[in-house]
Amino acid sequence: MSGIDLTQNVLKILSRTGRVMATADTDSIKEHTRGIYKEYENRTKKSRELFERAKRVLPGGNSRTTIFWSPHPIYFTHGKGPLIYDLDGNAYLDFLVNYTSLIHGHAHPKILEAIRNSAGRGTAAHLPTEGEIRLAELMCERFASVERIRFGNSGTEATMNALRVARAHTGRDKIMKAEGAYHGTHLWAEVSHHPNLTNVGPIEAPNSLPELGTPSSIARDVVIYPFNNQEITEKLFRSHREELAAVIVEPVMRTIPPEKGYLDFLREITKENDVLLVFDEVICARISRGGAQEYYGVTPDLTAFGKIFGGGLPFGAFGGREDIMTVSDPSREKSIDHGGTFNANPVTMAAGIVATEMLTSEAINSLNSLGDLQRKGMERTLEELGVVARLTGVGSYMQMHFTDEDVKDFRASARAKKSLNDPLYISLLNEGISMAPRIMTALSTPMSRREIDTFINAFRKSVEHLRPLIKQTASNLVVG
Repeated sequence: MSGIDLTQNVLKILSRTGRVMATADTDSIKEHTRGIYKEYENRTKKSRELFERAKRVLPGGNSRTTIFWSPHPIYFTHGKGPLIYDLDGNAYLDFLVNYTSLIHGHAHPKILEAIRNSAGRGTAAHLPTEGEIRLAELMCERFASVERIRFGNSGTEATMNALRVARAHTGRDKIMKAEGAYHGTHLWAEVSHHPNLTNVGPIEAPNSLPELGTPSSIARDVVIYPFNNQEITEKLFRSHREELAAVIVEPVMRTIPPEKGYLDFLREITKENDVLLVFDEVICARISRGGAQEYYGVTPDLTAFGKIFGGGLPFGAFGGREDIMTVSDPSREKSIDHGGTFNANPVTMAAGIVATEMLTSEAINSLNSLGDLQRKGMERTLEELGVVARLTGVGSYMQMHFTDEDVKDFRASARAKKSLNDPLYISLLNEGISMAPRIMTALSTPMSRREIDTFINAFRKSVEHLRPLIKQTASNLVVG
């Protein structure tokens, strides 16, 4: 495929996903990105061949939407510490670590040893193990709000079961979730996850929009509220409070921090009305030893966990107050059925114990300091190059948005110039930096200032190269 054909193929896919909006943008992107995509094509020929093979047996060539990008993904072969390697032999600094989950990097020797020892005794059984108890003890000790906890295999399972518990405990059906919030891929979460701005309705009364494949009947039991807007959130809450089982929130929504007092407000209004407050800490638990609830000083009734506590293996957990969690106690006459062939899998428990023990306050503080260095370096680079963008995030993870407005909720982030993300993403891959296509990064404990400096240098080179494209397609984002 020629460089021109390749770019046109990219643009077709971007157009379908809504990331290219205008013909003028399309022409500008063609003009400015031929070299970037041609270099990417030349660097990743073996990955392209494997992707063509994958498309013959997998829809879209993959089993995970978030790792699909055009023209083709790079295929992972192995990783060590902060580095990953692809099928073509290219090395990348991993600034995503499997979407924040590998907080200790790749192939950490202590975690590998725990996995080998556990797997050598058998990978699974229909019986409990001591490891399940030990990891539960560690997590209950870290999170003051968690008196009882149960394990699953993903963050999706964690939020799904936390909401099941909330419904069973309260006897009510409806939940409230923030517009644009991601809580996994179960039905209750797949409402207004990434809605089109043309359909969202007025900010005072956001529409509950079911994602493709989610029944409209589910959406009727999901009340959508605008994150960080206390006045509107309160009005929506009060109009539905007698039907609400829970309000679920990511304390840091995707990467957007809460406004001062917003989480306290959610805690107060739910407590006053006997509605449960559920924190989704699948990602943001990394910002403090006791998670975002410790960081912001707000205690939820239930919490969903995932990612970092599994040592790099499939993991999820949900826990909270003892009186609430008893509805999942099978010794009770009436309880929710929480099964799962691989729940509390002994190999995952072994890896999770080691990963959790290593995740000390000192380790987290060091990561957060590196995150501050990264943000400051990016902000300085953007200022020096005369490019306007907004950075959101807390501690060791962040996201960049091509916009000149403050990003405090989903709608502000959705109004950003997303068509600029893909060229920057591919350019950074060419520079040996791997992150999320939406320009999101997460750090890991093997990293040091050296990796941050390498990232900033690559970021400067890529943004400088794309500055003419930014100026032509979004002149408000270029100064001078």
